[in-house]
Amino acid sequence: MNICVFLSAADLDERYTAPAREFAGLLGKAGHTLVWGGSDTGLMKVVADGVQEAGGRLVGVSVDFLAHKARPDADQMVVAQDLAERKALLLAKSDAIVVMVGGTGTLDEATEILELKKHGKHRKPVVLLNTAGFYDGLKAQFQRMEEEGFLPLPLADLVLFADDGPTALTHLEEGIAAR
Repeated sequence: MNICVFLSAADLDERYTAPAREFAGLLGKAGHTLVWGGSDTGLMKVVADGVQEAGGRLVGVSVDFLAHKARPDADQMVVAQDLAERKALLLAKSDAIVVMVGGTGTLDEATEILELKKHGKHRKPVVLLNTAGFYDGLKAQFQRMEEEGFLPLPLADLVLFADDGPTALTHLEEGIAAR
């Protein structure tokens, strides 16, 4: 499976890097390919290292203004002209999506992927990996959107909020098998 992971390129502490490293190892050991933003910095590097060390492949999609930070030993690296093209390529190259901890760029990617799914533009399983409760506030907001009628489909059909990597990966593998 090609699993797109949206996440931060920032250097973060162990409460975020340890679970990310564990999840990356699970992906690599299962023979999955990481599709990611291509950066060789911060949490993006931690995950790419973990997948590669566990035997998985790396498919990066960088963007022109960040190409200087692209991982040099990825199995494949594409450089998009802008962020919109990058997001489209990441979605096109993946079978499933995981959103890990991140800032405004990660949040932008997550909401666009969910909006596209809401409108039937893709049927790929999406998981928000809620490491250390990072997405508790976002989860509460989505629950409110569902309760107050802002979502045209059940939240459970749109995204799974997973507390750990094994739960996330099981959901993705089952979601792909069901398609």
